[in-house]
Amino acid sequence: MEKVIKTNAQWRAELSDQAYRVMRDHGTERAFTHDDFPKEPGQYHCVGCGAALFDQDHKFDSGTGWPSFYQPNDPDFVGESEDNGWFMKRTEVHCNTCEAHLGHVFPDGPQPTGLRYCINGVALDFKPKD
Repeated sequence: MEKVIKTNAQWRAELSDQAYRVMRDHGTERAFTHDDFPKEPGQYHCVGCGAALFDQDHKFDSGTGWPSFYQPNDPDFVGESEDNGWFMKRTEVHCNTCEAHLGHVFPDGPQPTGLRYCINGVALDFKPKD
């Protein structure tokens, strides 16, 4: 995978203010702000670089107000790191191609993985299958 590297000025010019705050400053959007994602077959791509991160087949309704998936398309495209902010220990997930913050992964998801990738909707771009 080829890394996408841009300056902060380039990211600011290309991303919306909210997407920049989430993806580059590790922010979180408010819950239930992206509950209108389609239900048809397709994939969710990184807004920053276009990498295919998650598939509609792996999406589920977690009731949390953020798009949730039980696994990424390809684990090589979604990286993890420790997040000790907000007085708690969590596992942050990011796009390995452009290093954009996506959200967090928790061990309370459905089978077959038992994981819940809780992703900021502003970081995702849905593309229907052809």
